[in-house]
Amino acid sequence: MRLRIVRSVLAVVAVAGLAACTPGPGGGSPSSSAPGSSTSSSPSSSPTGLLPDETASPSGKPTPSISPTAPGSPGSAEAELSIIVKLSASAAPESYTLVCTGGVPSAESHHPTAAAACAALKKNPALLTRTPRSSDQVCDQRYGGPQTAIVTGAVDGVGVESSYKLTDGCEIAAWAAVADILGSSGAGA
Repeated sequence: MRLRIVRSVLAVVAVAGLAACTPGPGGGSPSSSAPGSSTSSSPSSSPTGLLPDETASPSGKPTPSISPTAPGSPGSAEAELSIIVKLSASAAPESYTLVCTGGVPSAESHHPTAAAACAALKKNPALLTRTPRSSDQVCDQRYGGPQTAIVTGAVDGVGVESSYKLTDGCEIAAWAAVADILGSSGAGA
């Protein structure tokens, strides 16, 4: 009986890991595709004969496209973000605007840590991209406080709409990873 449970858990973990590693927007679903790309991964169904993640080089040979938002890859740090942080349910929201050009805050920015936030986005433009937590992910059950934050806008031409809270270890870690961008460390982060 235990062997069946262990095998089932391993199968679920393997499938979840594969789903998380599948490239593409929208969570990696096979039917999702980037704008301007074919919805099929078959080279023969594409009018150009290229895979969705390839472009033609001047010699006509396919070359892989490099996504500017691949996690950990540097970007151009062109960002326009609206950030709303609430320190408690009854507190008035703090509203920040972050505008980065080439990794440097623009004059339009009204943000307490604008230089650090733009530098973080230049280093990793996908920093604000949140993926849904898998149902089998274990998170430390500690409470970091009532703070919440919402970030909307665009980074390097990719839309952003992310929310943060301090309700458990996973959420606290997500907040801490983007603390410079949120402009607030939170009480428990």
